[in-house]
Amino acid sequence: MSVDLTPFAGSVPTSVLEAVGGTRAPLIATHENPDADTIGAALAVAILVEARGGRATLVCTDPIPDLYAFLPGVERFRTDPEPGAAYDLLVVCDCGTLDRIGEMRGRHRALFDGLPRVVVDHHVSNDGSGATDWIDPESAATCEMVALLARRLDIPLDSADGALATALMAGIVMDTATFAHPNATPRTLAVSAALVEAGAPLSDISRRLYRTKPDAQLRLFGRVLDRLETSDDGRVIWSTLLEADLAATGSDAAHSEGLIDLLAQSERAEVSILFKETGMATRISVRTKAGGVDATKLTGRFGGGGHARAAGATVARPLGEARPVVVAEAERLASHVIRDDT
Repeated sequence: MSVDLTPFAGSVPTSVLEAVGGTRAPLIATHENPDADTIGAALAVAILVEARGGRATLVCTDPIPDLYAFLPGVERFRTDPEPGAAYDLLVVCDCGTLDRIGEMRGRHRALFDGLPRVVVDHHVSNDGSGATDWIDPESAATCEMVALLARRLDIPLDSADGALATALMAGIVMDTATFAHPNATPRTLAVSAALVEAGAPLSDISRRLYRTKPDAQLRLFGRVLDRLETSDDGRVIWSTLLEADLAATGSDAAHSEGLIDLLAQSERAEVSILFKETGMATRISVRTKAGGVDATKLTGRFGGGGHARAAGATVARPLGEARPVVVAEAERLASHVIRDDT
């Protein structure tokens, strides 16, 4: 029996439908330090555009990590737009703010600021100020939203020899941790069922993203977990990824994926934080327990954003200065959480 997404497809704004349906030469951008959701959404939008006769250019400030090499079409990503190309639309996928596009936007400011723009994103911290910004915090992933866009455009989910379904499923699997996070809704499951029906290899994607790790990554995890620290009451847990750890273990920045989710498995902690040393700044990834601290309240204090249970920020201070300030704020927020079993 076919899974019908028509009841959900009405959530796609007409302005977005018309813009993506009408473009013939879009520039499609991901966020820096790309993950499966931003990559999958961008690949999927490109497939939708090209199914209607257009030609898309995919760009990402950073090289695509090897972890995502299994996604069909991933080799198409460039680190800069094509010189002299006549683009007619900018599509920004999974970016809570335009700054998340990264350094590439600065290198091509006139181009990025001059194009009409569509933003497709599910971060609650996104203010959605543009006329064609589509922000849906109820979506588990941006890929969930793009699947509904495909339905509105009457483009089959098995298009491009299954590449569309695979790209979209990868984003959903990543952002739900294979449906383990509370952001997976009945609509998320319906969209996922439709993607599986269209040929998305769910088991293989889940294995690649969550159950396959190179030895270098395991060594990196060991170093970071060995630095585990907690507040006196156990309500805040954190660890630190140093730049030197990458060289020492033969790993790269992409191998830190999944570390914060390990910290979040703490039985007692209300707030879990991974600090990443990045020169004179510090990147933080935050996870919180359901019914407790809103993660965006913590990351928003430092100019970041995300979701209530998962958020991030870049703190404009070196690690030694950033860590005590962030931990103190996390402890303050956690202290207000009252549980029936505490």
